Amino acid sequence: MSDTKKYPKFRTLLILGAPGSGKGTQGKVLGSVPRFHHLACGDVFRSLDTRTALGQKFVEYSSRGELVPDDLTVQLWRANIQQRVEAHAFKPEIDFLVLDGIPRNVEQAQYMEGDIDVLQVFHLSCPDRTELARRLRKRALKDNRFDDASDAVIYKRFQTYEEETKPILDHYKGLITDIDASQPPAKVLYDILHGVMKLPAWQDIAKLVV
Repeated sequence: MSDTKKYPKFRTLLILGAPGSGKGTQGKVLGSVPRFHHLACGDVFRSLDTRTALGQKFVEYSSRGELVPDDLTVQLWRANIQQRVEAHAFKPEIDFLVLDGIPRNVEQAQYMEGDIDVLQVFHLSCPDRTELARRLRKRALKDNRFDDASDAVIYKRFQTYEEETKPILDHYKGLITDIDASQPPAKVLYDILHGVMKLPAWQDIAKLVV
C-alpha cells in the first residue's frame, strides 16, 4: 500500500449517476470552488506516467483492450492522489475530496475503504433514459466521437451502469441524497451544495481561517 496511508482518511463526497446524468460537469464545477478538490477516474488514467511500474501494468491491460482490474485501478488512484497531496493541490486538512467515476463498483469501494471517509453520496437520478441518451448523443457529436452516438454503445453504457455501478447505492446505504438530474445544471449544483452545507464536517471546515 502506498505512502498515502500516512494521511488520515480523506473527507469524501461521491457523485454517482447514470451516463449522461451530468456527474462530470458537477464534479468539475465543485472542484473550482475553494475547499473542494475534484478527481475523476479519467483524470487518473490521463495523467498516468507509463514509465513507472504501475504505469507499465496499466499498459499491459490497455494495450490488449482489457479493463484495468479493480485493485490496480485503486493503486493508480492512490498514487495520483498522493501526488496531489504532496504538490499541495489537494489539502486533506481543509478540502473535501469530490470523486466521480471512482469507485466504479462495489469491489473498488471496498478497496478504498481505508483511504476515504464517504460523508455523502449525491445520486443524480434521471429515470428517463431517453433524455440521458439524448444528452449522450449530443455530447458525442459535439466531441466528434460519432461511434459513441450509436444506440448500441449508449445501451451498453446504461447496462454496465445498472449491473456494475448502481449497486454502490446499496453499499453506501444511509448516505444517499437523491437529486433530480433532469433539472438545469445550476439547480443541480444548488441542491448538492445545500446537502454539503448540512454536513457536520462542512461546519467544522467552515470555521477554519486559512
